[in-house]
Amino acid sequence: MSVVNVAVIGVGLVGKEFLNQLATVASSQTNRSIRLVYVSNSKNSVYNANDGIPLDRWEQTLAQEQARKVSPSDLPSRLKADLNVSTSARPVTIVVDNTSSEQIASLYPSFIQNGVDVITPNKKAYSSNLSLYNDIVTASSTPGGGRYLNESTVGAGLPIISTLKDLVATGDEVVKIEGVLSGTLSYIFNEYSTPSGQGPSFSSIVSQAREKGYTEPHPGDDLNGADVARKLTILSRLIPSLRNHLPEGYQSVSITSLVPASLASVSSGDEFVKALPSFDAEFEQLREDAKREGKVLRYVGVIDVKEGVVKAALDKYPANHAFATSLQGSDNIIAFHTKRYGSRPLIVQGAGAGASVTAMGVMSDLLKLL
Repeated sequence: MSVVNVAVIGVGLVGKEFLNQLATVASSQTNRSIRLVYVSNSKNSVYNANDGIPLDRWEQTLAQEQARKVSPSDLPSRLKADLNVSTSARPVTIVVDNTSSEQIASLYPSFIQNGVDVITPNKKAYSSNLSLYNDIVTASSTPGGGRYLNESTVGAGLPIISTLKDLVATGDEVVKIEGVLSGTLSYIFNEYSTPSGQGPSFSSIVSQAREKGYTEPHPGDDLNGADVARKLTILSRLIPSLRNHLPEGYQSVSITSLVPASLASVSSGDEFVKALPSFDAEFEQLREDAKREGKVLRYVGVIDVKEGVVKAALDKYPANHAFATSLQGSDNIIAFHTKRYGSRPLIVQGAGAGASVTAMGVMSDLLKLL
């Protein structure tokens, strides 16, 4: 029976759900043994390359373990030495990064160089400066290098990255990609700007979204458009002609922030929400303008391949457009306009946020590697 070694960094909401799903998958395997060899959170870690860590007791083990600690930065070399991942008959060894840490993301080239596969919902490695992304790709193409998959960095469990990869690999020509890529901004504008043109104030919906847990603790971290820009960066780098188009990653994307200029320096989420009603009139004007044109407001990410434009901005769409009629709650929707899908774009839609679907996307990548 073959052995699959899994090292998990980060056991927050997504990490815990992933480990629950991993336990279910492991129990159904008949021709391979899935062995958890490492688990860490921000305070502690446990490493056991010999016997593994019981999947049904990892929380207790992590809480009680005092010996055999290994920091994430030491993990690439330890995995290589202890699990023989550099040999031709190496077992499959996979690191799962469930954090949003730039420091952990910077370790991906080292993992891959040491023959360890990497899967993650962490957008940082694939949307930051081009040099880190190139290091990851180069390490993976080196003989003996590990592999990497990152489906859940863009649409959680939605098959967005895999769809784009298939379009490119089969020779289709991508003309444009556009979509509502933020579950938070999807919810806000689905509630705020409806085909009827009626609805509550902008600030009240942002506050409501925060109470429901749809936003970051500081809603400005969603309203600034950076998350959408990161997802656009990840997708654009999969299109050959745009591979090197964004040297500074998401910071090279044209972003229209929805954070009022005078609130940009407010560091407290509570203070931000308290001050936001002062700007309701500005957002109300935008809604009225869209209503007069028979349109709705949506925060959309666009990759125009021919024009070389990558942007994240608030835009108006006809009230009968899919972005106006098909979305509910915090859904994501993305349209691929290609040479093959010319008259009618290929559309992927569904829940684009949440621990269970994000963990599903990570688990799907793990099964692909197997």
